[in-house]
Amino acid sequence: MRDTNLAIIWPTVAMAAVIFSVWSVLLRQRFAHIAANRPTAADFASAEAVGHYFRPVERPAQNLANLFEMPVLYFALVPLLIVTGNASGIQVALAWVFVALRLVHSIIHIGPNTIRTRARVYIASSVALFAMWLGFVVDILAHTGVRM
Repeated sequence: MRDTNLAIIWPTVAMAAVIFSVWSVLLRQRFAHIAANRPTAADFASAEAVGHYFRPVERPAQNLANLFEMPVLYFALVPLLIVTGNASGIQVALAWVFVALRLVHSIIHIGPNTIRTRARVYIASSVALFAMWLGFVVDILAHTGVRM
């Protein structure tokens, strides 16, 4: 395998680190909330009750769920890039852009939650991911001799 082909692993490790970091924030905030607001059995009687109980600290949970939406397409693409040998320098650069933007999105979402900025960062990360997929499809089509 070429070194550039394996370079795609590092932004992928960084994406996993973002996910684990958000999960860690979620746990810390939830445990602090539980310590400050002792729950009752009714607080955990249904999904709706749990949602209401944790509402003051729900943004990390929302962000963690969001990290299993578009990033799933990233995690699906990376092995395909490695197996096909198409993890080029451009793909690696786009992967770093995607991961950096997802990190910024998480920071904004959990922190100040400025909606306009968060939306712009989210869209930019999605465009980077789309470019990765488009590049992969173009490379595969070129390799198989299919003309667009």
